[in-house]
Amino acid sequence: MSPLHTALLQSSGRPGDVAYNLTVLADAAREAAATGARLLACPELFLTGYAIDADLHRLAEPADGASARAVAAIAAEHGIAVLYGYPERAAEEPGAVYNSAQLIGPDGTPLANYRKTHLFGCYEREWFTPGDRQVVQAELDGIRIGLLVCYDVEFPENVRAHALAGTDLLLVPTAQMHPFQIVPEQMIPVRAFENQMYVAYINRVGAEGELEFIGLSCLAGPDGVVRTRAGRTEQLVQAAVDPAFLAQAREDNPYLLDRRPELYTGLT
Repeated sequence: MSPLHTALLQSSGRPGDVAYNLTVLADAAREAAATGARLLACPELFLTGYAIDADLHRLAEPADGASARAVAAIAAEHGIAVLYGYPERAAEEPGAVYNSAQLIGPDGTPLANYRKTHLFGCYEREWFTPGDRQVVQAELDGIRIGLLVCYDVEFPENVRAHALAGTDLLLVPTAQMHPFQIVPEQMIPVRAFENQMYVAYINRVGAEGELEFIGLSCLAGPDGVVRTRAGRTEQLVQAAVDPAFLAQAREDNPYLLDRRPELYTGLT
């Protein structure tokens, strides 16, 4: 099985301007595909912006809305899968808006849609409804991909659930802000190592309202080594997810095999 070349788009786009952000995504998809990438991952709420208050509800769309169709067309045109964050208006629950991430396949087919389960702070709890599915996965080129959003990855239970479900590459679109640099710098490599998977953390960057997003997007391997890392500016960085290396790492590091679940019942 060949490595999955993965591109991470570190950008905040233009908050409140979905059309412009789709243009940024299209340009990144073109550039990434031209260098052989099969997957492009964007940050949390990339299509709309993060700190835009009531505009989030105005700009929210269903999972199969106009923006989803636009992203599908971009993915199909360039033959690259695309993960993007957006505010999802729930058809089954009037008034509910989820902080969601959707993965579109390289042929434009929707592969998975995940709703953030752990909302961060008063801002998110005011504007969003929490999701209730812990593990959402899809297959791409033989790689099992899992989805989380930002704060979700800071709960070890979420990542371990993905490990037990066989996730090979965990995609985490995020809106991480100052002063929480510890998450991309230290926590993400540890999550990858302790759960024997690749973890891609795709952040916003720059000022947005009173917030300062710190960038530092990265892709860490199952050995805890960061394969690529962005800085503090808008960037497109790439790295490979190697299934052969992953299989060997899991053989060499038997964390998952050596677990004793009978001792962990007190956790819940």
